[in-house]
Amino acid sequence: MPKLFDIKFPGGCKSLPDGFWSAVDVWIKKPHVVNKRLCGVKETDSKDVDQDDLRLLLHDPELFTDALLFMITGASAAHEADKPWSSSVRTFIPKVNCYGTNLHKEIILKGKSFSLLQTDAEGKASLRKGNIYQIQLCNQDCEEWSLELCALSVDSWFSDGVAYPKLPWLSSDLLPKLVRWATECRSSEFRSTLSLLPVEKYSLMYQQLKDKYKAMVKVWPEVTDPEKFVYEDVAIATYLLVLWAEERAEKGLTARQSFVDLGCGNGLLVHILTNEGHPGRGIDVRRRKIWDMYGPQTLLEEKAITPSESFLFPGTDWLIGNHSDELTPWIPVIAARSSYSCRYFVLPCCFFDFCGKYQRRQCKKSQYKEYIDFIAEVSQVCGFNTDEDCLRIPSTKRVCLLGKSRNYQLSDEPEVEQQRAHYIHSRCTAPGVTVQRSDVSNDEDCCNGDGSCNGTPGSSWGAGFQPRDRVEAVRNCAALPRDFVDGVVLRVANALLGMTAGDGEGSCRDWNQGGSLSVSEVAGLLGQETLRLLKKECGGLQTLLRNNHQVFRVEGGRVYIRDWREKMPFRADVKRKPVTPGALKTRLCWFHAHHPQGCPLQAESCAFAHGAHDLRPSTRPLKKIKNELCTSLFEL
Repeated sequence: MPKLFDIKFPGGCKSLPDGFWSAVDVWIKKPHVVNKRLCGVKETDSKDVDQDDLRLLLHDPELFTDALLFMITGASAAHEADKPWSSSVRTFIPKVNCYGTNLHKEIILKGKSFSLLQTDAEGKASLRKGNIYQIQLCNQDCEEWSLELCALSVDSWFSDGVAYPKLPWLSSDLLPKLVRWATECRSSEFRSTLSLLPVEKYSLMYQQLKDKYKAMVKVWPEVTDPEKFVYEDVAIATYLLVLWAEERAEKGLTARQSFVDLGCGNGLLVHILTNEGHPGRGIDVRRRKIWDMYGPQTLLEEKAITPSESFLFPGTDWLIGNHSDELTPWIPVIAARSSYSCRYFVLPCCFFDFCGKYQRRQCKKSQYKEYIDFIAEVSQVCGFNTDEDCLRIPSTKRVCLLGKSRNYQLSDEPEVEQQRAHYIHSRCTAPGVTVQRSDVSNDEDCCNGDGSCNGTPGSSWGAGFQPRDRVEAVRNCAALPRDFVDGVVLRVANALLGMTAGDGEGSCRDWNQGGSLSVSEVAGLLGQETLRLLKKECGGLQTLLRNNHQVFRVEGGRVYIRDWREKMPFRADVKRKPVTPGALKTRLCWFHAHHPQGCPLQAESCAFAHGAHDLRPSTRPLKKIKNELCTSLFEL
């Protein structure tokens, strides 16, 4: 048996051999984390097989003999010939289906080593004799551990780049991943992605919707990243459509589920679900530009949502909260109070409690995990059997919660409702909770002393609930007074320059580059009133410094004076647009006006104007929004 590749573990690795099997399980159950051309796999339950079972499984006597010899030889020190293997079959589900209805399979045999027998589309291994390979954990001198990759027949190895990777890929990509996973041996706080859905149905639906709605990326009128938001909402819509199809099949339903998306934002999710045949609407406090482009069949309402009797949806099957911010903890409550049959789907993002920002109470969990557990607790108190899953979307906040059924009988509704009301009241009056008053019909006496709610029509359920403003505030320091920003910039720059003035340090060809300060040290230079104003902005002081990149360079939490003679370091993860001639000389050079030694560049070499006489009007065209595009494009 030829050994093709091997890779050694770092010294002192204490997670082996158990860590090896944890890593193997990742590769077996979630190969898509390495092979990006796969959506996932569907695996049969594992069972023990002996040589007789293996002979029947492989169909071909010659193949059985070769495979058996291959595996026993490779595991001679670890696996007895008469000892059964743990066997399972996994079916590959490609992202883009190039196999038609005949998806390719792989037979997995686990003993002390780990063997995989590549099969053809019909599950017969005889056509893929060349693709039998083995990954074995080896221990040398009871000290050094290594992984070895062996193949039964290297010359006849078949690769299509999807289900059948190339042998060099197994060495360069898979083996290092297995070593890392085996060494770290970490378990995730959350469930695997798409754990509640059939992955093959999700993959097929996602490709169909992606092809159907990808044109929207080119005509996206919002300032947000079109690729992220379009493909994220396509993925969420795919999840819900497959989930609802499975629900209809399980319950024997024919009518498609209705929905209301609370805090629908750009409304794309509502648009897709509506186009795919589900009756529903979206509600958000602020209208978006793209709403006018969907057409009349997509129902979107501009309205502030306040959790109350006025916002119940008794005729709706599902409530959706997609990054619904301050509404997130309320969505299970609204669903529970709307009707006994109402279900919900929520994808938490920002951390809100019923009556303000969520306050951390545990330090042993990540903040995100703690918040997910809080929403799950809300769901449980509201009477739902709560499911958790992880979506495949381009976001760090991917965990969703679903309430598909109740954990109580309809006759127990009064008792459960009292439990809900008491829980909400306890959260809103807990020590440390900052209650902000809302101008939107909040009733201070909505909850009685015993925790029950008055329930009068229109009354609010949370006295401190604060819906977001209808007009989105600009909080990236761009709205701060120009004199205020200029004063902060000058003070910080003078402090940096003063650190090296006259001592030769930090100078480059006699031009003073100044020293460096941490962001916290820079904050110490500023007054309390200045810091108070900056604290209201997203990112605060650091955002202001980064906005003034002509003057400052912020790296690793430290602030430097920028020297425009030095080229900016290349970063593969940052896409830089080339500077057009129309963008040159449209702003005054700060160094020419304020640096004791002026600008280090000559006027003809500097991108900024050296004096008013050098200033040019901007010739960059305004961004045009393509509202004139056919509405039919959005009615795909």
